[in-house]
Amino acid sequence: MKPRAAGFLLVIASVMAVALPAHAEDVVETQLTLTNHTFAPQELAVPADKKIKLTVVNKDASTAEFESDDLGREKVVPANGQIYVYIGPLDPGTYGYYDDFHRETTTGKIIAK
Repeated sequence: MKPRAAGFLLVIASVMAVALPAHAEDVVETQLTLTNHTFAPQELAVPADKKIKLTVVNKDASTAEFESDDLGREKVVPANGQIYVYIGPLDPGTYGYYDDFHRETTTGKIIAK
């Protein structure tokens, strides 16, 4: 291989290494559970500055919704089903969420520290 071609390939390989997506170990996985139209836990602590994979499990026989104005997320959770919501990285702070179908009673907070 010519030195110039080898140098070009090295540059391309370097750019691709930087552009690769985050590794799975860079994502923090956590879970919320809906039972009797109540989120558990109602206050979910997560690390700040990390990408979060949030699993929302609905154990109720009716459809629910995970919605957060603070996080800009809205996703229907089927009855007896689950969804995944990716959020973050978050700045330190408190982010509210709720079930839009039962907004008055089904609320919670994600606290990023």
